Amino acid sequence: MRISVITVVLNDPRIGRALHSLFSQEVEADIESIVIDGGSRPETLQVIELYRERLAVFISEPDRGLYDAMNKGLRYATGDIIGFLNADDQYADRFALRDIAAAFADPTVEACYGDAVFLTRRRGRILRYWRAGHYRRWKYYLGWMPPHGTFFARRHLYERLGNFDLSYPIAADYELMFRFLFLGNIRVRYIPRILLCMDAGGTSNASLRAIFQGNRECWQTWQRHGLTAHGLLVPIAKPLRRLGQFLRRPPSLPEVLSMAQPPPHLSAARG
Repeated sequence: MRISVITVVLNDPRIGRALHSLFSQEVEADIESIVIDGGSRPETLQVIELYRERLAVFISEPDRGLYDAMNKGLRYATGDIIGFLNADDQYADRFALRDIAAAFADPTVEACYGDAVFLTRRRGRILRYWRAGHYRRWKYYLGWMPPHGTFFARRHLYERLGNFDLSYPIAADYELMFRFLFLGNIRVRYIPRILLCMDAGGTSNASLRAIFQGNRECWQTWQRHGLTAHGLLVPIAKPLRRLGQFLRRPPSLPEVLSMAQPPPHLSAARG
């Protein structure tokens, strides 16, 4: 089994932490790391260079944004399974990909996902706990979606159902997973544990305007697919679900918090 992990970056040295968590994985599978850089400044490129020999593909050139870069990574991916690891994210522990590979050991499983946590900028504290729960089709009517960084799918799904739609600059991940899960009715498996740590303050949460635009694009997803009446609750339910993530208490995660620290060699390189 080969797992392709695509990481897109633009001027974010935290990619070193992301790649460290990827190459720390203990999994009996071939890991193909693909890094698509949008033309970063030297500070970020120097961090990537520390991992250069372990990257299957490294492209550094201007692109049309996050999802254009992700689509570019998909064109280079050769793995049976494909996932995305953002530059400001990291896997929660050394066994995340092991559990993902185990899910795909069942040949009928076409995609899988798990839970995620958001960490504060200062680290050491979990701000939000995104417990996705088992997939039920009706949940989409109530604003549900899995954390995209935990979503892995077989490559043939992208070939059959398409890549990211660039007309959704903030919520193309929502639209793609909606297309795969809700419309494609694929067989998906939930991994009931935290697989990913995310830094708070990503693109979709950068401002109230971005949050509004993201919810608007989720609503437009339903409209575009001719399901306007079915998605009436989504613009209201989705923010409420996010609020619930702040209130939910996660389990104790000492390994998660230790994985979230910058690797020693990166700290030395910056110093």
